[in-house]
Amino acid sequence: MSDPGIENLLHEERTFPPPDDFAAQANARQELFTEASADFVGYWMRQALERIDWITEPTVALDDSNPPFFKWFTDGELNISVNCLDRHLARGGDKVAYHWVGEPGDTRTITYTELSEEVNRFANGLRSLGIEKGDRVAIYMGMVPELAIAMLACARIGAAHSVIFGGFSAQSIIDRVDDAQARMLITCDGAWRRGGVVPLKENCDIAMASSPSIEHCVVVERTGQGVDMQDGRDVWWHDLVADQSPECEPEVMNAEDLLYILYTSGTTAKPKGIMHSTGGYLTGAATTHSQVFDIKPHSDVYWCAADIGWVTGHTYIVYGPLANHTTSVMYEGTPDYPDKDRLWSIIAEYGVTILYTAPTAIRAFMKWGSSYPDGHDLSSLRLLGTVGEPINPEAWMWYHEHIGGRSCPIVDTWWQTETGGIMISPLPGVTATKPGSATNAIPGITAEVVDMDGVPVPRGSGGFLTITNPWPSMLRSIYGDDKRYVDTYWTRYPGRYFPGDGAKVDEDGYIWVLGRVDDVMNISGHRISTMEVESALVDHPAVAEAAVVGATDDLTGQAIAAFVTLRGGVDGTDELNDELRDHVGVMIGAIAKPRSIIFTPDLPKTRSGKIMRRLLRDISDHRELGDVTTLANAEIVQAIADQADATHTDE
Repeated sequence: MSDPGIENLLHEERTFPPPDDFAAQANARQELFTEASADFVGYWMRQALERIDWITEPTVALDDSNPPFFKWFTDGELNISVNCLDRHLARGGDKVAYHWVGEPGDTRTITYTELSEEVNRFANGLRSLGIEKGDRVAIYMGMVPELAIAMLACARIGAAHSVIFGGFSAQSIIDRVDDAQARMLITCDGAWRRGGVVPLKENCDIAMASSPSIEHCVVVERTGQGVDMQDGRDVWWHDLVADQSPECEPEVMNAEDLLYILYTSGTTAKPKGIMHSTGGYLTGAATTHSQVFDIKPHSDVYWCAADIGWVTGHTYIVYGPLANHTTSVMYEGTPDYPDKDRLWSIIAEYGVTILYTAPTAIRAFMKWGSSYPDGHDLSSLRLLGTVGEPINPEAWMWYHEHIGGRSCPIVDTWWQTETGGIMISPLPGVTATKPGSATNAIPGITAEVVDMDGVPVPRGSGGFLTITNPWPSMLRSIYGDDKRYVDTYWTRYPGRYFPGDGAKVDEDGYIWVLGRVDDVMNISGHRISTMEVESALVDHPAVAEAAVVGATDDLTGQAIAAFVTLRGGVDGTDELNDELRDHVGVMIGAIAKPRSIIFTPDLPKTRSGKIMRRLLRDISDHRELGDVTTLANAEIVQAIADQADATHTDE
């Protein structure tokens, strides 16, 4: 008998059909699903031919002769920087590519022509330092325009870039540089963060002392603090580009040539170097950016409020928007500096029409209160998006009401570093949305929720998310480790890509992504998703954010331990503790009542904003705390542990 998979406990009845006026002008139509269902390979071939300027057009769409090492458009040739820049110049070189806002308040407006010239100058600079097609270049920077310029310059000359998030430690740089054997490191002297300076060049110096593959380090002068510059190795960006030509012959790239390596965070194991190709990746990036965000290049001001150090920034700040000739906002700092209305003031100033951000940020906005967005004119917004993790229904509703003015469709997107682009999402103008549900796979993607034996579950049931067909923007392998690629993603369910997420299918056939399988709890034989319990807690008006884990329990196997941050002005009392437990019981059932609730001012989060539940499990089971180097707020972990110990003692 097959395992029933994950329990389907939380039910959502609210639905929001697309507004009629939005549907009438939407890029995506229902017919796309029909076309892709009939011939998904042909569908992706059409997208590739229509959305990309090829040097040599492909005649072969999918090569599936050696699964799971799938290839796309293998006889096609192109250059990504040409598709992102050159082809737009004749018909709109004066169009703004980026409105950039620095944390201290400085700004830059960069047109497509200006961006093209800067990319070419830097590409020539790379070549002057010996970088060639096939080399790997590591990039470790804050959110400055030079980050996008460096990526595009690498793409122009055929060097693969590997961006390292600017909040990572020197050891993280070492791990990634050594694995990729990068020949160059590009960085800044420092980065602004909440009024302070992150010492990027200093971290690079530490890393380069242990990474012999680095021959040169190019440094952008951003913060102006003194840094050590080693003769013969280190060079200032402005010196490198000063005498370079604004024209640079692009390298001809095969569609399957490596575009970039992006390493997963490595919170539990050696970071995985996810490899993305050139033609397939750009096809996926351009297609999903246009369809999911309904991009109107002539009128939209689009803001993906992520960091380019993560895949979201690669696909939806750099490659997708530029391929689609879009005007984007890029912001250097945090959403709460110098005050908690920074995002809303930027939206009002630049007339942002599309906002794409993370549920973690939305829950923080909820915690701070609606007075901050209410103080700004957000009427320019016409579409909202979420990314990074499942969004709780009440956070979705707050976003809908207070940011979208109850009129903006919300695209709740599921995808991964590995997928390269969005896989499951509403299509605005087509899909009726439900708070908390990513709805359905987009055209060209086939997703199924299966049980432990790989059998698709019926509607109303939970299980494990799988993808049944290859897609153009999929990872090609893990750098230097094909076996790990096969073992990680293709072994558990043969013939299916397994991303490691649990999911459920509701009675309407909508998919609800429940988070990592590691975050599923086994309570008295019931497999319960952390996301569902967290959503029930956040549904309470006193709660801003919640994380739950399965703690060891002698009686039930696991018991639910909850960690809760409260909205401003609310105190964590014993009475509220009882009230929250009862609230979960009402919304889900007694089986889901937390055994314990710890009130905490914050939750341990990775630098990409995801809650690190592994540490919360360590705290709940009174184990020695694991590695905290990848956290953005490592200091909170011990504070939560002390609070948990005090609560345990009191019981």
